[in-house]
Amino acid sequence: MFDLFRSRDKAVRILLGVILGVVAISMVTYLIPGAGGGGLSGSNDPDVVAQIGDDTVTTTAVMQTISASMRGKNLPPEMMSFYAPQVVEQLINERALAYEAKRLGVSVSDDDVANAIRAELPPQFIKKDGSVDQDAVSAALAQRDMTIQQFIDDTRRQMLVARLNQIVSAGIVVTKSQVEQEYKQRNDKVKVDYVLIKPAQFESKVQVSPADLESYYKTHTASYISPEKRSLAVILLDTSTVEQSINPSDSDLQSVYNSSLDRFRLPERVKVRHILLKTDKAKNDDAQVEAKAKDLLKQIQGGADFGELAKKYSQDPGSGAKGGELDFITRGQTVKPFEDAAFSLKPGQTSGLVKTIYGYHIIQVEQREDAHLKPFAEVKDTLAAEYKKRQAADQIQKMTDQLTRELQKDPAHPDKAAADVHGELIRVDNVKPGDPLPKIGVNQALQTALNGLKVNEITQPVSLTPNQVAVAEVTAIAPAHPSSLDEVRVQVETAVKRQKLDDLVAKAAADLAAKAKADGNDLAKAAKELNLDMKQSNDFNREGAVEGLGSASLLGDAFKAKDGSIVGPVPAADGKAVIEVVSHTPADMANFAAQQATLRDELKNKDSRERMGLFEAGVRKALEKDGKIKIHQDTITRLVQSFRS
Repeated sequence: MFDLFRSRDKAVRILLGVILGVVAISMVTYLIPGAGGGGLSGSNDPDVVAQIGDDTVTTTAVMQTISASMRGKNLPPEMMSFYAPQVVEQLINERALAYEAKRLGVSVSDDDVANAIRAELPPQFIKKDGSVDQDAVSAALAQRDMTIQQFIDDTRRQMLVARLNQIVSAGIVVTKSQVEQEYKQRNDKVKVDYVLIKPAQFESKVQVSPADLESYYKTHTASYISPEKRSLAVILLDTSTVEQSINPSDSDLQSVYNSSLDRFRLPERVKVRHILLKTDKAKNDDAQVEAKAKDLLKQIQGGADFGELAKKYSQDPGSGAKGGELDFITRGQTVKPFEDAAFSLKPGQTSGLVKTIYGYHIIQVEQREDAHLKPFAEVKDTLAAEYKKRQAADQIQKMTDQLTRELQKDPAHPDKAAADVHGELIRVDNVKPGDPLPKIGVNQALQTALNGLKVNEITQPVSLTPNQVAVAEVTAIAPAHPSSLDEVRVQVETAVKRQKLDDLVAKAAADLAAKAKADGNDLAKAAKELNLDMKQSNDFNREGAVEGLGSASLLGDAFKAKDGSIVGPVPAADGKAVIEVVSHTPADMANFAAQQATLRDELKNKDSRERMGLFEAGVRKALEKDGKIKIHQDTITRLVQSFRS
């Protein structure tokens, strides 16, 4: 609710979720004092994936990008191994474009970078004096394993690429005839008769023999790989149990209280409610708004209900519906005129009109509290809870250190190590990455910690939940291997049956299409002779769908064919279809004028993307030819393998 009163008139979006899509968290600026400038991120990293001029792509940068783009999606490790090479290509291309931008004389000044990020920072990253809170930004970046310098470099690089994109895309012209053609293509419609042939119609005719299974398996053996499986010893430590065993004395808590009195000093504060009538400079409505505010003030002074008037007239979206209630405020939380008025009133008093940059306020103070120190008795329970958590964290750290030492010394007896720290031992045999573990389920943090470990190697302590910490040991590994036919018999049988059904469907659809054409393009007659059902669609456009067939994108040939033509067989949502075109309906041009500008922008953006794609490919090829791009495939291979191991 206090956003209304802060001296910021521009809405801001969430930090690190802005400007350039997938690498959204790679943003920082020279706003932060002492952060330096222009350094190359990762230039000293030994795990270099690629070199682009003086810049590099490192495994760290790849992992940061993957982490940012996959946050909350929880993809299994085997999928990540396919995604990682795409991220590598993305980062190489981005640096190649930045290299080319600088070669062409494109530049981004420190002020440009600073202004870009300042516009996106939410209020909690801005101090009262308008400067950036370096500690807050550093903490946010640290959560993503990123340094301020990397943040700076990535911002500058991406702004260079954006400016290069503007240069490359400059001069794109989309004619009215192109826009009109696009409009017609999107809005013309077609109606069809169709016969859908489904696999279910042939299931009774499909027989799968042992010879079929053997033949299919031999041909597709490479498709059936049993993934690596591991056996684990996982030791769980319960922090809540440790907390319950800790009972601080009053003297312990009093000592903590005395050493942190500033925490419990409450500033002077007032509980207020207000009515806001906003002014708009563009409308030059100050006099009218002031007159309306004076009338409301007169009603309040005459005994009218303040809360009801606030609900009816206040234009503060945060408090109006609550009768104007803002709860307690302290000095520095609101704009100065509002603060001065609120802190000059006694409980029960109502202000006159108070003018701020937002408009006219009427303020009423409901309660006032002088600055004071919270007494020990009032905060004792809070201190006790904090003390227990702090002591429990220290004890858990000692327990995990002890656990790690004992497991490293004697990996064959995790049961003894667990007993020594009063932990719970869970043994798990032959689990694949992504399999749920007993009492744990699927936990991405634990899976990540296990990646790459060999037999008898141990993870770092992993927080599974706020109250649960785990240390895991790999006790055995069964390597990935080609599956035997017996192991995958069900999957092979399913695949063979599907293949046979697909063949039967394709043949039946082809026979139907041939017969319809032989009968003078009469689909109804051919369907009747073959005892098949024919249906008719409604009119649909290229972005529509046909019930039973699926997306109109599968029926593109129908829009080009003449009325009465036979089209197909075409793939359908479930099977194959043969189509007879019934009629075409031209696009209704009545809405063209209203959509013309939007369509033109879409076509320009499409041309821009295509032009930038061609330019990017050309830059990449030229830099590779000149030796400016060097790719270390061995490092990429190790990176991908880390997701599979």
